[in-house]
Amino acid sequence: MRRTRPWRTRAALLTGTLLLGTSVGVAPGGAAPVVQVWETTGDRGKLLERQADEEFGSGGSAETVIDVDPATTHQTIDGFGAAFTDSAASLVANDLDQGARDELMNNLFGANGIGLSMVRQPLGASDFATPDSGDYTFDDTCCDLGDFSTAHDDAYILPLLRQAKQINPGLKVMGTPWSAPAWMKTNDNIDGGELKTDSHGIFADYLVKTAQAYSDAGVPLDYLSIQNEPYHPESGDGSAGYPSMHMSPEQQAAVIGDEIGPKLAESGLGTQLLAWDHNWSHPDYPGTVVDDPEAGPHVAGAAFHCYEGDVTGQSEFQQAHPDKGVWLTECSGGDWSPDFAQNLKWQTQNLIIGGTRNGAKGVTLWNMALDQNHGPTNGGCSDCRGVVTVDTGSGQVTYNEEYYVLGHVAKFVKPGAQRVESSSNPGGIETVAFRNTDGSIALLALNASDSEQTFQVRSGGQSFEHSLPAGAVTTFAWS
Repeated sequence: MRRTRPWRTRAALLTGTLLLGTSVGVAPGGAAPVVQVWETTGDRGKLLERQADEEFGSGGSAETVIDVDPATTHQTIDGFGAAFTDSAASLVANDLDQGARDELMNNLFGANGIGLSMVRQPLGASDFATPDSGDYTFDDTCCDLGDFSTAHDDAYILPLLRQAKQINPGLKVMGTPWSAPAWMKTNDNIDGGELKTDSHGIFADYLVKTAQAYSDAGVPLDYLSIQNEPYHPESGDGSAGYPSMHMSPEQQAAVIGDEIGPKLAESGLGTQLLAWDHNWSHPDYPGTVVDDPEAGPHVAGAAFHCYEGDVTGQSEFQQAHPDKGVWLTECSGGDWSPDFAQNLKWQTQNLIIGGTRNGAKGVTLWNMALDQNHGPTNGGCSDCRGVVTVDTGSGQVTYNEEYYVLGHVAKFVKPGAQRVESSSNPGGIETVAFRNTDGSIALLALNASDSEQTFQVRSGGQSFEHSLPAGAVTTFAWS
């Protein structure tokens, strides 16, 4: 994963914020709806803190008006979350005692935490794996699948995923390999190279066996992309310095159309395929895959990363293929940008508001957890930041800005919700709104300006006013 974005930062300390459950209040006896207000500020003074409720009424004098129209619907939401890389899973499972682990898992996935509802899962080693794990796939022995085994993941990855699903039964899981086994590749190496043409069939068998093994372990894969970041390295002769594999769109279409698509469908697992799984800058790639007459029917849509281009690449793809979905599946913060306020704004603006307003059915960030040294790493980013930081010396867990960015949606927007129409003012009060299956509404608002803004929220002929500091994020929730 090549990272050029300027916004990521160092970890932010959890300051004793108590995250309460969100049973959205209903006003008694037909009174005006009561609106819950949850806020995070760039100075860390408020970290997803419950504020005084607002109440819909008939008045309001603020010039800026945010209209929410629950009757005008867009995409259905799968969820929000991050990735349990080998590094992340090992830290949570092996460096925390049972009490601390359970507390963290409930804070991540529970209703009294932030209710994360989607996980992107590396299938085999990625650029974040422990030294003990190193570079591995589920069958590193040439030249058949006789030694296939997910025993590595049985040790601590799958138990964590099962715990996450137990805490949040609606959790969606997406699987992604960083490389085919080396013996299936042109360079006989887990780093770089391409999939051999005569390995298309056995690679498909490998992926179907992986999906079946995960399902048998109680973690069915809802989605599968067949290659992480297929343009990194940029050619089959290149090296990423960690498990990787170049794959052209034509080869991806051939592998899906001729092999993986039919075999996965025949398996009856219900796993849906996603094309691309790389940067916003190349919406043409998944377009080529889904336009292929053999591959297209097997592909649910396209997965995108944030490291090059801009979020409108998602809409460019979807406008050309309105029958296909879009998912934003990776973006990482790190020490290359040390400002919490800047990160809160950029991530909310581009990943949550921008991502979903440009069609994303789900948003997953990169590592769920990293240690105090930004690792363990396996040849990739040396200064990335996880959703949380686990100090391997003290056992302290620090909740970073990603935790609060994700919390402002995942806590209030449940799987199956639909994005609904809301007005948004670029550079001012920027918003995105959702309607849950129970009819409750969640409106996320960011003050992207440099000064405090007062604005009206108007829906169903009623409105309320609210003031939001510069750079602050608020979620409004009502029934």
